[in-house]
Amino acid sequence: MKNRAFYILLFFSISLMACQKDIQFDKVSVLERQLLVGDEAYIITGICYHPVPIGSSKRSFETIDKDLELMVEAGINTIRVYEPIDDINVLDKIDAAGVKVIIGFGYDQKGFFDIKSGSFINYINTYKNHNAILMWELGNEYNYHPEWFDGEIKNWYNAMNDAADLIHENDSNHPVTTAHGDLPNTLALSLSPNIDVWGMNVYRWTKPESIFIEWEAVSSKPMYLSEAGGDSYMTVSAEGYAQGENQKAQADANKIILEKSFDSKGICSGVAVFSFTDGWWKVGENDVQDIGGTAPNSSGVPFDRDPNEEFWGIVDIHRNKKKTFDVIKEVYQKQKID
Repeated sequence: MKNRAFYILLFFSISLMACQKDIQFDKVSVLERQLLVGDEAYIITGICYHPVPIGSSKRSFETIDKDLELMVEAGINTIRVYEPIDDINVLDKIDAAGVKVIIGFGYDQKGFFDIKSGSFINYINTYKNHNAILMWELGNEYNYHPEWFDGEIKNWYNAMNDAADLIHENDSNHPVTTAHGDLPNTLALSLSPNIDVWGMNVYRWTKPESIFIEWEAVSSKPMYLSEAGGDSYMTVSAEGYAQGENQKAQADANKIILEKSFDSKGICSGVAVFSFTDGWWKVGENDVQDIGGTAPNSSGVPFDRDPNEEFWGIVDIHRNKKKTFDVIKEVYQKQKID
């Protein structure tokens, strides 16, 4: 009886090892300023994705099938999320749609796969062989919040660099990135050599091209715009766009920003437009769409210099396409042809 149990256990162990060997996933790497998936250069035609239903403040993937259908139609090849997706079924659906995902980790999320507790590495070791994964991302615009780190932003850069080092020790198949608020300064770059790809949330009106020149002068690493775009509400009339909900203003802004970003002469590895859907949870009551909200360095938001936080979607909360949807579709599909 003992021998039988031993051989059964041995059989399952061998079977598990065989299954693990059969796992196929795309190795992601960097070569000079390029991001590579397999041996092919990869340009991010991306979207920031944090789907919160009406009346809630928490993310839900109940609409993932419809959302992926719309993303694929728009030519989106990459989803950027602000917290880990701990659901194999969701990751499988993303992969089946031919889409990659950038998984974001926060610093202090009360021990939920965060950097402070070190639990983020458990997530990485669980999902590092999943084909949907493109990159691991550490933080989002933390350089604007030294108060989260005892008033000293060096504490964040040191923590980020250590976290990136730990990721490299555990996963050699995916780069580490961060979403920095605009261009990283000398301090950020000097304290964070383990970051492989620098994401930058860039709101410079409709002129993102200036950051590519600045980046080329300070680093030889890949970069991409981890956030960019405009919202669909004008707080005041400006630049010929009327006050109120104004989808044309958003569409025009996104068209200019994207075209300039993809014309960076090899500096920029793509864009994750902010955002897929309107976020009714951000300002006021979460069961109505409110005007207002603030964001760091928000004076760069086209065309009224005012971020209306609940109006950033390329689709509305009901998944109706805004005018910018077709603009993004046109620009993103062109990248596949080129």
